[in-house]
Amino acid sequence: MAVMITGGAGYIGSHAVQRMLRDGHEVVAFDSLGRGHREPMDLLKQQDYGKKLTFVEGDIADRETVAGLIRDHGVDTVMHFAALAYVGESVTEPLRYYRNNTAGTLSLLEAVEETGVSRFVFSSTCATYGEPTPPIREDAAQSPINPYGVSKLHVEHMLRDFGHKQRLAGNPFGWAALRYFNVAGSDRTCLIGEDHDPETHLIPVILNTVLGKRESISIFGTDYPTPDGTCIRDYVHVEDLVDAHVHVMDAIEHGDERFYNLGIGRGYSVREIIDAVKRVTGVDFKVTETARRSGDPPELYADPAKIQSELGWKASITDVDEVIATAWAWFEKNPRGYAGGQNG
Repeated sequence: MAVMITGGAGYIGSHAVQRMLRDGHEVVAFDSLGRGHREPMDLLKQQDYGKKLTFVEGDIADRETVAGLIRDHGVDTVMHFAALAYVGESVTEPLRYYRNNTAGTLSLLEAVEETGVSRFVFSSTCATYGEPTPPIREDAAQSPINPYGVSKLHVEHMLRDFGHKQRLAGNPFGWAALRYFNVAGSDRTCLIGEDHDPETHLIPVILNTVLGKRESISIFGTDYPTPDGTCIRDYVHVEDLVDAHVHVMDAIEHGDERFYNLGIGRGYSVREIIDAVKRVTGVDFKVTETARRSGDPPELYADPAKIQSELGWKASITDVDEVIATAWAWFEKNPRGYAGGQNG
């Protein structure tokens, strides 16, 4: 089977490419490299299974190129990760997010329709819910509070309408939207990992502090109504997240529209994450406490019961120390990220 993975050179996308290759699929990885990296594609090509990988640099808005790749490689499934994903940036540059995330996916769906792709797995976000009361179920109201969440919710709406049209026409097509919060950890062979610029995710930010690339880590707010006063969030290991995408891909049938929340079923506080990093790395570092940030809910985590009951998926790594250990193994080996090369 041939799978196109958009955003394939990004953090989650590259792990999805690796998994698909390991499973024996032909993979067409498509990425603009605006925030992805060519290096993980090169590293994966060097593996025994790498001969099944085709990497193409391009924009999902380029419908003609995308459609040509789908035809040339006989792609029947698209796994869509390509997106801008900084909440703060979406507030200051909303049109950029609507053009890339929403309009870009519209062009991608036009290519899907033109070429007859039969399965579409959309990497959505729990940001489509806004600020619901955890644990968050799939039937929670979707009221996003930032343009990033809105841009992704628009895509879910487009998929509903497109899927309805395909069903009415009797065309073979099924799709799913997967919603999740924080993704962490790295490939446990340390081949690929997480390398963002700028980095905003809590665990890699703390690990950069461990590496001396930052002077300290800040806790924004210690007076939340949580056990230790700091915000609580859901963290799912990147390989578990990809495994969920594979479970869903394999389950999709013609006419399907599926929605699943992905997570471990509980959250960890900012202070718990900081303490776990200190345990895993054996390094102490400076922690400062400052005022709350506007718009930070006290507690957010997903309820993954639906995907567990319907597809049998559940996260294999739920201990935060183990998640952090895989991330630290890659960061320690690659302190400068992909720019430094392996063992950089």
